[in-house]
Amino acid sequence: MNNQKKYVYLFEEGNAGMTCLLGGKGAGLAEMINIGLNVPPGFTITTEACIDFLKNDHFPEGMWDQTLEKLHEIEKRTGKKFGGSENPYLYLSGQEHP
Repeated sequence: MNNQKKYVYLFEEGNAGMTCLLGGKGAGLAEMINIGLNVPPGFTITTEACIDFLKNDHFPEGMWDQTLEKLHEIEKRTGKKFGGSENPYLYLSGQEHP
């Protein structure tokens, strides 16, 4: 990412003090991991990215690449594929459940 602004945080990269950046739910999930609760892997897109999108009607530069990077990291960790037909991480709308 070099000097690019960070828009996407894995849950474990955050904490309760990051509510302004991650939103209440994102900071809450991060803190749950920090205290040892079993939370499935995931990521939060920053409130800054959301506000930027609402103002400009497009993703901030680099956000989509960061999102895909974190998604692939989660897929690698879990051995599951987002929307995959076998062992999916999440089912996509209209996808048949086994």
